[in-house]
Amino acid sequence: MNPNIHSILDAMDAIEAAKYLLGAELIREIDGKLLRVRIVETEAYHQSDAASHSYHGRTPRTDVMFGSAGHLYVYFTYGMHYCCNVVVGREGYGAAVLLRAAEPLEGQTHMQQLRDKDGIALTNGPAKLCQALQIDKVLNGHDLAKNPCKLLLRDPLPLDQIVQTTRIGISKARDEPWRFYIRDNPYVSHT
Repeated sequence: MNPNIHSILDAMDAIEAAKYLLGAELIREIDGKLLRVRIVETEAYHQSDAASHSYHGRTPRTDVMFGSAGHLYVYFTYGMHYCCNVVVGREGYGAAVLLRAAEPLEGQTHMQQLRDKDGIALTNGPAKLCQALQIDKVLNGHDLAKNPCKLLLRDPLPLDQIVQTTRIGISKARDEPWRFYIRDNPYVSHT
């Protein structure tokens, strides 16, 4: 049984949640097909962080980030890609964890059709992950305790299995050590 993701993630700041979400699963249902991935890489963002979308306050774009924990914040970037985040922390404080990469567990054939790729390239980056799971703006604000996209929390990984490093793919506050990934997992994005 999935624990109450809302109360668990509400009690954590973005950095704590970014570590905690490693090993959790995303379960996506599309046209009766079940796609399941294990989260292997995350990055923390919050409103006191110059690289965060919530840094300049609540806007129509960032409204979901300031909402209740356990919801999906989806944004469009570079005019062509979607990225997804799990909203964390207390309501009213803009914080979320970017899901950077995941390891496919079930439904790889359908993911390959959606991405026209296979192997490690299937889900080893934030935009690749969204494409493989058909996550777009339609799911912005979606409650991750419900179908068609659910977050299944697992016991936290031992700290010796987690690598902490600086974030990548951003220009502001890129020296913050708020990127986390599962040690030696082949689906971690390129650095």
